[in-house]
Amino acid sequence: MAILNIIKDGDETLRKTSRPVAQITPRIITLLDDMTDTMRMANGCGLAAVQVGVLRRVVVIEVEEGEVIELINPEIIEQSGHQEESEGCLSLPGRWGITSRPAKVKVRAVNRNGEFFEIEGEGLLARALCHEIDHLDGKLFVDVMIKEDEE
Repeated sequence: MAILNIIKDGDETLRKTSRPVAQITPRIITLLDDMTDTMRMANGCGLAAVQVGVLRRVVVIEVEEGEVIELINPEIIEQSGHQEESEGCLSLPGRWGITSRPAKVKVRAVNRNGEFFEIEGEGLLARALCHEIDHLDGKLFVDVMIKEDEE
């Protein structure tokens, strides 16, 4: 497994829309593994493939230590409530802001075995799901930021 380079704000790739994964290949599996290693090395709780320069709809999230959530072609299918909390981003190091996000979301995705599944998240997990899925559509947390945070 490899540690990948996380691209930073200013790189136009971050503003591009990622393409769906048509077929889960060994390359996609390696990408998932490398993204998990990269996210952990950077002390993040989520990483989208676009952040490592790969324009595919692939995300990894780890809000509970040791419980990595891998999402291929994720889409938010339900959302409710409202939360305003602090967020940061591995592609915008040192920058923090209060964002407006749903309090609860349900996401449908495909796992590394090609099986559809759904996951529900509240609080931090809901924020992480929204944050990483936004990346796949070329959006950054600063686009939904209410105000800068001095975290």
